[in-house]
Amino acid sequence: MRVITADEAAGLIQDGWTVVPGGFGCCGHPEAVTAAIGRRFRQTGSPANINLLFAAGSGDHNGRGLDHLAQSGLVKRAVGGFWGFAPALGKLALNGTIEGHNWPQGVISQVFRACSSRLPWIISRVGLNTFIDPDFEGGVMGAVGIKSLVKKVRFEGETFLQFPTSRINCAIIRGTRCDTTGNLAMDEEVSFQDSLAQAQAARNAGGIVIAQVREIVPAGSLRPHEVRVPGALITHVVVADLPEHPQTYAESFNPAYVAAGLPERPSSSLDRARHIITSRAVEELRKLSQPVVNLGIGIPADIGAMAHSQGVTDYTLTVESGQFGGIPAKGLSFGASAYATATIEQSSMFDFYDGGGIDIAFLGFAQVDSHGDVNASHFKGRAPGIGGFANISQSAKRVVFCGTFSAGDLQVRIDNGKLRIVREGDIQKFVRKVERISYSRAQGAASRQPAMIITERAVFELSGRFLKLLEIAPGIDIDRDIIAHVDSAIVVPDEVKFISDIHMQN
Repeated sequence: MRVITADEAAGLIQDGWTVVPGGFGCCGHPEAVTAAIGRRFRQTGSPANINLLFAAGSGDHNGRGLDHLAQSGLVKRAVGGFWGFAPALGKLALNGTIEGHNWPQGVISQVFRACSSRLPWIISRVGLNTFIDPDFEGGVMGAVGIKSLVKKVRFEGETFLQFPTSRINCAIIRGTRCDTTGNLAMDEEVSFQDSLAQAQAARNAGGIVIAQVREIVPAGSLRPHEVRVPGALITHVVVADLPEHPQTYAESFNPAYVAAGLPERPSSSLDRARHIITSRAVEELRKLSQPVVNLGIGIPADIGAMAHSQGVTDYTLTVESGQFGGIPAKGLSFGASAYATATIEQSSMFDFYDGGGIDIAFLGFAQVDSHGDVNASHFKGRAPGIGGFANISQSAKRVVFCGTFSAGDLQVRIDNGKLRIVREGDIQKFVRKVERISYSRAQGAASRQPAMIITERAVFELSGRFLKLLEIAPGIDIDRDIIAHVDSAIVVPDEVKFISDIHMQN
């Protein structure tokens, strides 16, 4: 193990290498090293044409994280799960400047393990009948003419998707500290991510492993159980401090993200639409006994606080990055949880998810169509990517999609317990055909998975492969406020219930 500077680390990366950058969303990214790689390329034109492989791409929406690498000529191909925090890199994929592929986040996490075992590919049911499927777009993000890397295969009478592994030349991971022999501890990192598998994959391919840490401590000062990546796997160490080693992009250090204890639940103070949606979602949570839950980005992230405000606490929240329990963080701390009760590796969490471990998932949506297919990954020239959405929505025992009925400056108010649409949103979300299928209702119906959609004005059931109206908010006119603003076919039964008055109170 050699201690080097970030610029020296950047100088090790060769043209055409396959590089795995660590981090999860807004947490744990080796910022000093990726910034140095971007800086070196601007100055010298090298490294050029590298290939990136990442699960939950890191960034802050504003140039940090993977967006240090968003330069024409630096990256040739990128295969990623979630791209939303690195919009500049995503833009290069959408316009064809780089070869971009979007795979399920959990699949990529499991690909890292397969790379370390030197397996040629993995197979998974996740992504069948979605845009990941080669019968559709095959996970290709942008330009026409890019060939999908995904294959559809039959094995013992069942259909799977086959995802290739890669030979990893360099893994860039992050920890809190390492000792003088390279043993890496992550005690102040919010999660373990895929650091071990990534290091093993690079090591077994004859590559290098660069670990960014905050400090180096004497050999023998770390207990074996503290070491998350053995020193035998790490070839180089870069010591960095703030601002290039924050715990999350929003917070330099928050002790709650690594501490034991019982959290104080946040109060729920939401705008009218969010209040109705999250309060109605809690009603679904009440129906289950001690469920394991996943909350998606956006409006679903507020359901935990709403549940607590209503006295609903007997459930376990999980985060894809590996946390059980606690309070998942939002914004530019996404990927952390305050006072989690346990933290496991990301790939192990997705093993649990893919096997049906989530009792109920509350997820956002951008579009839904007449067949009940949902788009959450590509819309209006943006491509945040599928992330863990495919793994979670396809494998959860029950899925609830939560979001406003329309988007783009929707304004509502409540008058005497009745909902009024002050201004309709500019962006229609109930469409004839979604831009890309992130959730296949055909797949969900085949597995008899209950699914519903909760908006501020209406609740729908995905019944078979159709949208069925179940409830409307008091004050809502079905023809004026719903049918007039959808292109998707909706089944309206003779009797439609009202959303409970409880959810209309703020």
